[in-house]
Amino acid sequence: MQNNPISGAVYFLRGVRLIFAPGIRAYVIVPLLVNVVLFSALIYFGAAQFQALLDWLLPDWLEWLTLVLLPLFVVAALVIVFFTFSLIGNLLAAPFNGLLAEAVECHITGVPIPGGGMRKMMLDLGRTVVSELRKLGYIVLRAIPVLLLFWIPGLNLAAPVIWLLFGAWMLAISYVDYPMGNHGLSFPEQRRQLGQRRYLALGFGGAAMFALAIPLVNFLVIPAAVAGATILWVERLEKVEASADGE
Repeated sequence: MQNNPISGAVYFLRGVRLIFAPGIRAYVIVPLLVNVVLFSALIYFGAAQFQALLDWLLPDWLEWLTLVLLPLFVVAALVIVFFTFSLIGNLLAAPFNGLLAEAVECHITGVPIPGGGMRKMMLDLGRTVVSELRKLGYIVLRAIPVLLLFWIPGLNLAAPVIWLLFGAWMLAISYVDYPMGNHGLSFPEQRRQLGQRRYLALGFGGAAMFALAIPLVNFLVIPAAVAGATILWVERLEKVEASADGE
């Protein structure tokens, strides 16, 4: 496959299909439960708080404004859910995502990762949490200036496109971390490799971002993205690493 966004999106779709394969389904349960619980809690809590806020702010004769404010709430909720779900969901499911990436890689190559499994997951728990927090810091520090573009006249016209590209890149680095982390690659090394396949990464992340906006389908995003990122690592990025090591 070539280094283009369409090829990247195909890797995500292959991940969706793979999570239903025998031998892989068992590793999907925990990430899937995290998705369901987190999404349900965010939607329920957000809707309840928004309704309470409207009841407090608006007198009875202004209830009609609810119809005007509701679309604004939906847009704001999509932004909040997108970030909260992606960041917190991955943080909670991170150790199990590593196991899922191991299972997918073994399924593809037929070769288990040396020293992998549940014992390795427990030993690497601290490293996994630190890695997730490092990604969180990387993403938040770059999300703030991108969001500020929406408030700058002139630049705000380009802000939605920049935001979409940033979101796609964020999701790509979030999920490729699991197969790469299983092989001991640091976060800067992961970004370097993705930078060499930037269009591929943006296509993969863009497909995951689109899936997050589809009700019910969004429950499958974490395991599907982990599986797709692992296929991407095995077929494309691992070759880059091998070439770099051979130079």
